[in-house]
Amino acid sequence: MCDPVTAMIIGAGGKLIQGVAANKAGQENAALIAEQAATEAQLSAIKDERLRKQMAGQIAKQRLQLSGRGISLDSPQAVYLGQQAAEELSYASQSERSRGAARQAELSAARRASIAQGRMGLLTGVLGAAGSALTDAQKIWPDLAAGGA
Repeated sequence: MCDPVTAMIIGAGGKLIQGVAANKAGQENAALIAEQAATEAQLSAIKDERLRKQMAGQIAKQRLQLSGRGISLDSPQAVYLGQQAAEELSYASQSERSRGAARQAELSAARRASIAQGRMGLLTGVLGAAGSALTDAQKIWPDLAAGGA
């Protein structure tokens, strides 16, 4: 069995190490979330680009169909259909970008929460170590609790 001073140091040190480990885990999780956010931002941009290409292809197909039916592309009907298709393209693109922005905000909040959780673990470890050392010190040196008389 070890002496009381060594036991006090080991007990306080263990709590401190737990706090440091919790902080490190929070930082590592935050880094992983940041990587995920970057990947999802790229995926969102790719989805938006594909959606725009798909819609542009549909608009071109619509123009061909109108021309095939003998409708002039500058006729009011063709212009109206083109405007409707452009509005739909704009709406779909904005919807995809908004979805991506919402996911970025969600991941950013998760990253901040992970960092805060790690810091809270560190603070808990430091305070636990200090509390343990002070409590054990009074047991080892009873004169400390009595005021040092």
